[in-house]
Amino acid sequence: KGLNRVSFETTLMRTMRKKLKSLGEFKVYKAQSTMYAEPMEEGLDIDEAFKRIQRTFGLAAVSRSCVVEKDFDAICSAAVTYLEKELRAAKTFKVEARRSDKKFPMNSMEIACEAGGYILSKYPHLKVDVHTPQLTVYVEVRDFGAYVHADKQQAVGGLPVGTSGKCAFMLSGGIDSPVAAYMMAKRGVTLMGIHFASPPYTSERAKMKVVSLAEKISVYTGGFVLQVVPFTEIQEYMRDMGPEPLFTVLMRRSMMRICEKLGNDYGCGGIITGESLAQVASQTLQAIACTDAAQSLPVLRPLIGMDKNEIVKISREIDTFETSILPYEDCCTVFTPPHPKTKPTLAEILAAEEKMVALPQMEAKAAAEIERIFINV
Repeated sequence: KGLNRVSFETTLMRTMRKKLKSLGEFKVYKAQSTMYAEPMEEGLDIDEAFKRIQRTFGLAAVSRSCVVEKDFDAICSAAVTYLEKELRAAKTFKVEARRSDKKFPMNSMEIACEAGGYILSKYPHLKVDVHTPQLTVYVEVRDFGAYVHADKQQAVGGLPVGTSGKCAFMLSGGIDSPVAAYMMAKRGVTLMGIHFASPPYTSERAKMKVVSLAEKISVYTGGFVLQVVPFTEIQEYMRDMGPEPLFTVLMRRSMMRICEKLGNDYGCGGIITGESLAQVASQTLQAIACTDAAQSLPVLRPLIGMDKNEIVKISREIDTFETSILPYEDCCTVFTPPHPKTKPTLAEILAAEEKMVALPQMEAKAAAEIERIFINV
């Protein structure tokens, strides 16, 4: 990121420390364009630590390494013992060496050749394949020691959370909104969740389903606050006072105004929704235009050009799909009209809202009576 690189890396290390804190003491530091998480206690759960780091935005690849002193015999011994399982399972291999400490007496090519010969002497079933090996043994001689590891595993990539500002995201309990939150967090956005609940039309189980989804999102994004907005009174008022075909758009506009209020309170620079163009009646171009006109914050729709299969694929990858399809009603489906208008005009929407004189006070009341739930990693 050019001149901003240091701030991105600092944010990333802070996120790594936060994710590992509950597992014990880890030393997290940067050296030579690589992030390190080093356990400082015996008996820490390294498997869980690896999993958490692998799901941290800002990292392209992760590997588990054995750290030894910068001695060639120690490096060879570590390679054949630390990677024993991988070496026994492979048929072909090669050694790649990197020597960033130029004081080490052997160059990279010499390290690779000699270490490869040593591994062959201990595992004679192996054959060297420098082009398409089943296993690559990496040896890195760095300033702080020598690192031995097998192939790197892909991480989630993206930008460190917190480097692209803060946004409020609407979490409905369906398939789309958790995916939208995940995708924007991947671009470095810090999240603040907002859920609209309509008891008794929506149940406590429906709310706990949303909390469960928020917890699954936090695995990638880090902890955040989820604000549950009581929305029943507003929906009943709209049902009684507004034109039925316009109900969905009127409801979405009300949600947007409340999101703007809560977002401003938290310093958010935008609102994230899980809308996909033309997926439902409230997501046509005309309906979206009417919805956006309700407030002034930018509305980010990362799923806007995706179809349902693409969204479901991501939801399965991030483990939200099975929770999202649990059969509990959310407030968006409670009062859905049988024949919603797909091409509303802003003029008719404003005319309908003008007759609902109590709506601003109801929205202010709902925003003031929120329930805050703190979602931790």
